[in-house]
Amino acid sequence: MKSHGLVATRRLGAALMLAFVVALAATPGLAASGEVHFGRNVRVGGHDFSHQTFDSKHRAQIYLYNHKPQKPGCVWRSDGRGGRVKVCHLQRK
Repeated sequence: MKSHGLVATRRLGAALMLAFVVALAATPGLAASGEVHFGRNVRVGGHDFSHQTFDSKHRAQIYLYNHKPQKPGCVWRSDGRGGRVKVCHLQRK
């Protein structure tokens, strides 16, 4: 039984939560801003998210499915505010 996906998912969740808490603590009363940088061997849904940085201009929306998604994979899209969003539809392992 492989648990690498579960460990990576937990690591991703912990990193996102930490980034959110740091952003809220750093800018009280203002809109949340921060940056998340994933280190080595970070995998989500079988895709490699290692060494990627996300901030207010380059964001990510990751959807995990128990079944095969209709359009699997990741694509960059404009967010309409001058930034980009990486939208990923991934299957859980």
